[in-house]
Amino acid sequence: MEWVLADTLLSQSRDPRVLLGALCCEEASAERVETLRFLLQRLEDEEARGGGAGALPEAAREVAAGYLVPLLRGLRGRPAGGADTGPAARQRRRVLRAAGAALRSCARLAGGPQLAAALAEEALRDLLAAGPAPGLDGAAEAAVEVLAAVGPCLRPREDAPLLEAVARAALALALGGDEAGPAEGAAALVAGRLLPALGRCGGAALRALWGGLVAPGAPEGPGRVGPKLLVLSALAEKLLPEPGAERATAAREADPDARRCWRFWRTVQAGLTRAEDALTRKRARYLLQRAVEVSAELGTDCACAPQEGTGPSLFWWSEKKKDELLKFWENYILIMETLEGNQIHVIKPVLPKLNNLFEYAVSEENGCWLFHPSWHLCIYKRMFESENKILTKEGVTHFLELYETRVLPFSAEFSEFIIGALMDALSQSSLYSRSPGQLIGSGSPLGLKLQKFLVTYISLLPEEIKSSFLLKFIQKMTSRHWCAIPILFLSKALANIPRCKALGIEGLLALRDVLQCTMITHQILLRGAAQCYLLQTAMNLVDVEKVSLSDVSSLVMSLRQEESFGRGTSLWTELCDWLRVNESCFRRPLTCSSIGLHETSSLNAYVKNLVQEYIKSPAWEGGEDCCMPDWLEAKLVAVMVLLAIDVEGMKSQYSEKRRTQNVLRIFLDPLLDALVKFGTNAYMPLLKTDRCLQLLLKLLHTCLLKGSGTQDVAHTDEVFTLLQNFVMSTTESVSEFILRRLTMKELSRVGWKRGNPIWRVISPLKNASIRHLQEMDRGQEPTLGRQIQRVVSMAALAMVCEAIDQKPELQLDSRDAGATERFLSSLQLNQTLQKPHAEEDSSFFEESSSSQGWGKIVAQYIHDQWVCLSFLLKKYHTLIPASEDEILEPILPAVQMPMRTLQSALEALTILPSDQVLPVFHCMKILVPKLLTSSESLCIVSFDMAWKIIASLSNTQLIFWSNLKAFVQFVFDPKVLTIAAKIKGQAYFKIKEIMYRIIEMSAIKTGVFNILISYCCKSWIVSASNVSLSTAKNYSELVLEACIFGTVFRRDQRLIQDVQTFIENLGHECAANTVIENTKREDHYVRICAVKFLCLLDDSNMSHKLFMEDLAIKLLEKDELVSKSRTRYYVNSQQHRVKNRIWQTLLVLFPRFDQNFLNRITDKIFQAGFINNQASIKYFIEWIIILILHKFPQFLPKFWDCFSYAEENLKTSICTFLSVLSHLDIITENIPEKKLILKQALIVVLHWCFNHNFSIRLYALVALKKIWSMCKTLHVEELDALTSVIESSLNQVENMHGAGNAKKNWQRIQEHFFFAAFHPLKDYCLETIFYILPRLSGLVEDEWIAIGKFTRFTDIPLDARFQWYLSPAQLCELKPGDWSQQDIGSNSGEADNESEWSDVQKKIIPWRNNVPDLDLELVFQDRAAKLGKSLSRLIVVASLVDKPTNLGGLCRTCEVFGASALVVGSLQCIRDKQFQHLSVSAEQWLPLVEVKPPQLIDYLQQKKAEGYTIVGVEQTVKSLDLTQYCFPEKSLLLLGNEREGIPANLIQQLDVCVEIPQQGIIRSLNVHVSGALLIWEYTRQQLLKQGDPGS
Repeated sequence: MEWVLADTLLSQSRDPRVLLGALCCEEASAERVETLRFLLQRLEDEEARGGGAGALPEAAREVAAGYLVPLLRGLRGRPAGGADTGPAARQRRRVLRAAGAALRSCARLAGGPQLAAALAEEALRDLLAAGPAPGLDGAAEAAVEVLAAVGPCLRPREDAPLLEAVARAALALALGGDEAGPAEGAAALVAGRLLPALGRCGGAALRALWGGLVAPGAPEGPGRVGPKLLVLSALAEKLLPEPGAERATAAREADPDARRCWRFWRTVQAGLTRAEDALTRKRARYLLQRAVEVSAELGTDCACAPQEGTGPSLFWWSEKKKDELLKFWENYILIMETLEGNQIHVIKPVLPKLNNLFEYAVSEENGCWLFHPSWHLCIYKRMFESENKILTKEGVTHFLELYETRVLPFSAEFSEFIIGALMDALSQSSLYSRSPGQLIGSGSPLGLKLQKFLVTYISLLPEEIKSSFLLKFIQKMTSRHWCAIPILFLSKALANIPRCKALGIEGLLALRDVLQCTMITHQILLRGAAQCYLLQTAMNLVDVEKVSLSDVSSLVMSLRQEESFGRGTSLWTELCDWLRVNESCFRRPLTCSSIGLHETSSLNAYVKNLVQEYIKSPAWEGGEDCCMPDWLEAKLVAVMVLLAIDVEGMKSQYSEKRRTQNVLRIFLDPLLDALVKFGTNAYMPLLKTDRCLQLLLKLLHTCLLKGSGTQDVAHTDEVFTLLQNFVMSTTESVSEFILRRLTMKELSRVGWKRGNPIWRVISPLKNASIRHLQEMDRGQEPTLGRQIQRVVSMAALAMVCEAIDQKPELQLDSRDAGATERFLSSLQLNQTLQKPHAEEDSSFFEESSSSQGWGKIVAQYIHDQWVCLSFLLKKYHTLIPASEDEILEPILPAVQMPMRTLQSALEALTILPSDQVLPVFHCMKILVPKLLTSSESLCIVSFDMAWKIIASLSNTQLIFWSNLKAFVQFVFDPKVLTIAAKIKGQAYFKIKEIMYRIIEMSAIKTGVFNILISYCCKSWIVSASNVSLSTAKNYSELVLEACIFGTVFRRDQRLIQDVQTFIENLGHECAANTVIENTKREDHYVRICAVKFLCLLDDSNMSHKLFMEDLAIKLLEKDELVSKSRTRYYVNSQQHRVKNRIWQTLLVLFPRFDQNFLNRITDKIFQAGFINNQASIKYFIEWIIILILHKFPQFLPKFWDCFSYAEENLKTSICTFLSVLSHLDIITENIPEKKLILKQALIVVLHWCFNHNFSIRLYALVALKKIWSMCKTLHVEELDALTSVIESSLNQVENMHGAGNAKKNWQRIQEHFFFAAFHPLKDYCLETIFYILPRLSGLVEDEWIAIGKFTRFTDIPLDARFQWYLSPAQLCELKPGDWSQQDIGSNSGEADNESEWSDVQKKIIPWRNNVPDLDLELVFQDRAAKLGKSLSRLIVVASLVDKPTNLGGLCRTCEVFGASALVVGSLQCIRDKQFQHLSVSAEQWLPLVEVKPPQLIDYLQQKKAEGYTIVGVEQTVKSLDLTQYCFPEKSLLLLGNEREGIPANLIQQLDVCVEIPQQGIIRSLNVHVSGALLIWEYTRQQLLKQGDPGS
């Protein structure tokens, strides 16, 4: 509209003063200033043609000085950083743009450079005055507009200093936008307006900008990449000039060429991998594409100097290799653009092109890099950092496979990338999941690829690089918190690297740090396995000449004996062998003494010296109050002694026989000498005695072979025997010392033999302990010494009780209650020790008696009380009365007053920490059965309190499992269960409540239910009496829940289980499996326990029989309940799995069912066949029906009745019963007269062979084929009349022509395992039920229970009568693919195997027309011009369209095809979410004009006056076919309303009506679709005209 007004003014007067004065006389508005801008441009055009007036320069200067400059100064009102998004702000910005453009025209018309220079200097002052604020204030924004306007008018030489100053200021503002907010907006404005203008100035300004960008001291960092690329994109036309530009050769050479600068390419590469910023990546791709196109069109060679001084250039071009280079960069940009989609199905076909990039990049002649490898790494980094984890895994896998098929030259960047981006990606546990179809426990494919990659890559590294690379790799493993699974597979990969001398002391320290990192994880088995692999890594990679034995021992101490490094394991043996081979090579410490060992090895010398130094009393030791020495030092000495001894044992196998006894004696002489003096030397320093005892205990503990029972160690291990003999010679002395010191804390660990002096110690020790405890009540002052003496006395009594409990032969007293028992029984339970008062001259007390420390001591004291009481109750449990009324004068109060004792136990549970409650649980286990009848409420309270403690614990705590086991033994004790079931009181229901809570807890804490079911089943099996199983019948819900137990785990939980199974499958190869007890906490073991328990039951025992029948009825009820549930029922859903487990259990129980019981449940089983079930369940139901009919043919009439139901109710469920008929030969095996049955079966099957449903006909034909073959074998004459019909039917189906689905399905169903290979009788075994059938029927691997797990679960014995393994049949050899229907076609997988796809998906990228760095607030015409976007002369009018979805789609279509404008009824529509969802930001790039429907007639007439042809999209009498109509260039397309089309009054305004030819019945298309078809047809015709100017 402003163009029209400017033309009108120009036609009225030619005097520039009059024309310009008319527009400058009133208050400025956006329309007025834009009209002034267009008028000045018209005057400028006329001046250029030589038709301008002489007064024009003066008039231009007046307008600039008198109107535009004051106007711009008046627009400085916005504060810096303020919000600027409202309508007033947009209007103000519009005025700014128009005033700036007008000012540019004034500067050109002024007749000299003075005006431009003056305006630029003033604007620069304003810009610099704004300072380093994070955004632009009003003055600075106006200054940017002025500089952008007048910059091109400045003289390159004369005004060079001014241009350089402007360039520096602009660059500082543009590079400040590294954060979102005002600074980012300022950077966009400067880059979008000022920098392109300065670039056009060339010369000094361009050089200043370029110098600021690539200066060595320029700020670097990830935050600078985005702003730099913003600036580079804005200057792309000058830094990467297009060929053919009209410039002098000298000027072209003087201007900077970004292609030759390595800093430019590093910035581009950094931008390509910016995972969080799509716009930055887009700018980087644009610059790369432009550089390639410029190079191709210039046709001259160029190269960028390498950053490091050697190696390939970051970018180079050679005209001789133009085709190869273009192909390389075309593929490269295609890959980078495709990665933006994050859609794996689109990206995967493009990945083979990445292999091509490596082929282009490496020279076959000399094996060096042609392209810099950093370009390839950008692709991988982009994939690694993708938010799509599938893409990340694909990228990591592709990278790890690089060296499988090719050998790449060494590159330092590759090594840095592996240690950086690759290891960061490998830290994600989800990458290590199994591939589809892979068995549980088979290992992670990625883990295996990582192992192969690392081995190959290390072998290719130059020797001088290998050490530093491995050190950095290991140090990277300590730089973050790694999850258990990544650290495990990284450690495993390191352990498999071939032996080489790569690591020194730094590497050993780094491995120790990694070991400490592994301790964080909660999964003990994974933790132990990682430790094993890390020690193997040390043995493989450490250069022994650079480390000492002290360094090695320090690493060994980082391992946990109870998790990985036990004596007797393969890892221990491997370490011993490594020490044996290398013992003479270790670096010797400067202060190493081997006095007295002239002929021994360095290892022996080191160990002897270690023991001597350990036994020596340190000079700093204090008196009696010194602290307990650190156990770690004793552990180190013990481990090294035993390692050295085992190394000696190995030597005897390789060289002359040496006496292990002598070497051990040499090592232990200092210790044994000290121990012998314990009893006689009363003045031996306390610290020394403590250290000696610590070493003695650690030697005994560490010496035990892992994986062997402790009972037979003495007979199997020579070292243990020798050690025991040495220690036994010192026991009398040690015993006397211990008696003197009143502590027996660790004596139960030592093997006992009769004749040992310990017999003479126990009695005085007990007496002394009791005496000290009795002194507590005499009112003595509670000093620290006395209180500690009492604590130790109680601990000594507890240890004596535990020792006697473990070794009954130590019992000195008779069964009658003695003084000790009476004292223990009379103890005041839960009595806490008073906090001691300070003693004079005791500074130690002040540190030792903090409230926290004293609380632990008191807890231990109370714990020891209950240990003693537990021993007492166990010994005298027969004396515990059912009621306290029975005892008038109790001899043993704690035993004979059980109610009071149980109340004290409840009190103890509230006092003690959870790690000290175990003995209380043991006491409650003995007391509760005695009191359940008389004091039920008290017992219920004890159940509740104990459960609260269990529920509060985490299953990662070591105390959880021992406490849980004790809790289960106490609550579910057979006596408790029997009594509770008998009285059926509140305790019975409380026990069941706890049972369900435990099952519920198992869903979160794997293994909890295993403890419960295993204990109950074992206790029920111990006694096979009727009473035992009748009790179990009252708790049959427990067995029922166990039979159907199994949770659906989260992906991360399933991954951990998979990896744990993988480690377990390694067996003794991984030492962690030997050391860590297999707890069998998997969910499978719950069902295995229940099934093995059921298999042991005897159906001849009425109690057992009733239990099994009750369980079967409950299983069928559960199946019915699940079937009626409204929860989604799909393959492998929880409902599917539960039903599957129900029918598996019923199949296990089936042989125990008699005819009478089956008569009760057969109807329910047949009814289950009519339910729409998943395939696996159908097979189980069909199998059990076949077994019923085979064993009891009496049920055949009931079976025939199943075919008589109303056909519409049967639907496809009849296939279940037809499948049963296909095994009629097995059903009739025991029936002498088969003819009647065959006749009945034939009648039934023939009826279903004519069903309209194809599947039913298919199953019926399979059954017919089986039955008819039986008839022919038996020569049934009564059926001869049907011979021709049946034979022709079967021949027809066998000889179907063609390759259609019917023939394929007939072949497949006959090959189906259930009809071809499965034998219901021969294949009846647990392996088929729990492993083979679930595997063949498509159940997820979680439901496959291998028969090996049944044999490994030894808590319940095997039943010799039950068939466990598969008999010699072919079923176990089948694979799911042998029979499953492959409906996706024979060529389904071929495309994936192609080395490279011939065509791949690619978004259209208008590189030339899409510089992604422009300010979105530019007016659309300016923005389109800046973009170089090709705008057509088509206007689309959609004012009559109502729906936001249609408008959004039209907006997107108009923008894509370059329409000049879209007219809508209201601009409010662009805020609608549906509109935005369809338009995908197209409204930001397309001019939208608001014309309300009542204004349409005026608007159309105006456009007609401007030369537009008005085209309507409507079906009218005179409408033209779209295929026949030729669109004029200036076309306006009017779209109708969705329902009413174009109103009649508007049809009269149309120049032409166009309709879309139709072939269908529906009379109209959606308005967006119609509009899109016409817009495309218009665009197609215009493109043809451009391609053929003659047309």
